[in-house]
Amino acid sequence: MQKQTIRDIDVTGQRVFLRVDYNVQFDDGTIMDDFRLRESLPTIRFLEERGAKIIICSHRGRPGGRAVEELRNEPVARHLSTLLGKTVKSVRDCIGPEVEHTVAVMQPGEILLLENVRFYPEEETNDREFSRKLASLADIFVSDAFGTAHRAHASVVGIAEYLPGVAGLLMERELNYLGRVAENPERPFAIILGGAKVSEKLAILRNLSEHADLICIGGGIANTFLKAQGIDVGASLVEDERIEDALEIMRLAARRDDLRLLMPTDVVIANAAGERINTVSVNRVPPGWRILDLGRQTLDDIREALAPMKTVVWNGPIGFFERPPFDKGSIDVARILADLVGATTVVGGGETAAAVARAGVSDRISHVSTGGGASLEMLEGKTLPGVAVLRDRVE
Repeated sequence: MQKQTIRDIDVTGQRVFLRVDYNVQFDDGTIMDDFRLRESLPTIRFLEERGAKIIICSHRGRPGGRAVEELRNEPVARHLSTLLGKTVKSVRDCIGPEVEHTVAVMQPGEILLLENVRFYPEEETNDREFSRKLASLADIFVSDAFGTAHRAHASVVGIAEYLPGVAGLLMERELNYLGRVAENPERPFAIILGGAKVSEKLAILRNLSEHADLICIGGGIANTFLKAQGIDVGASLVEDERIEDALEIMRLAARRDDLRLLMPTDVVIANAAGERINTVSVNRVPPGWRILDLGRQTLDDIREALAPMKTVVWNGPIGFFERPPFDKGSIDVARILADLVGATTVVGGGETAAAVARAGVSDRISHVSTGGGASLEMLEGKTLPGVAVLRDRVE
């Protein structure tokens, strides 16, 4: 079922409670990555042009239900002001008399950023009274916070009990792309899965393997698959308790003549101290050495296998991305996706999106999701609580 969006309602002169995901980090007053802020701009400008009074709500970090100075939203408001070219006001609370007064004097087109909503423990417990207080600030609820749509929190779910809820333009785009690849991708269809843990990717593998024509395995999860094949992976990260699950996926792939499971054939390894690096066959990992990235031959195999694909979904870095030079494989995969002709390419959030940005190809990927956990759950076929509460579009 399609969800109503801000295009389906009249927001003129209305107080709009806009839930976004501005969970960003600052270093000495400078924002580290403003991707999520930039992705929210089309929704803000749409509302601004139509004379809505825009009350933005977001969380930052995990303050544990108390005010934490370094997690306040005021620096976010300053950076958002720069992006929009107009002042975004901020307040040091998200409910209460000061907030109510500030909202009461807002003019059409003005923008207010509330304080970090997670300073209240009632946010994460989806407290009904806290939800009502948030809702009392506005006439309409607009959700553009795909990154938190898998959380049943007050500002994501509870508020929709009191206000009509619709999707923002970013939320609409996320649902369109991820819904399409999860339910009915254009084939041939490929999945690239990386990251550290098999346990985090099992549900995706089970849900999408029925549609997939190609599954490429990398990152730490590849080590568990290699060990399941009887390969000695040295001191590499392995989930021994998931070896049987890896075998199950391999058996599933073997039963389907039209599904190819592409595993690493060569890998980049490092010794325990990390001062020695080498590229070897997966069968030649010395004791005490760790697999930290894919080798050149495996990356060439991925490039060749992806060439005919019409849809490609990538979730999870395929190496130890946090530590150069072991980010090279992930950056190369990003460039491989960017070079695909006529394919829909969808990249999951978090470090995978960071790899695309580091490769400088964000504008050549069909869709880079702003939500890591939320995109995972959508690809697993789950219904996100923050989406379920939005109004359905009646055809």
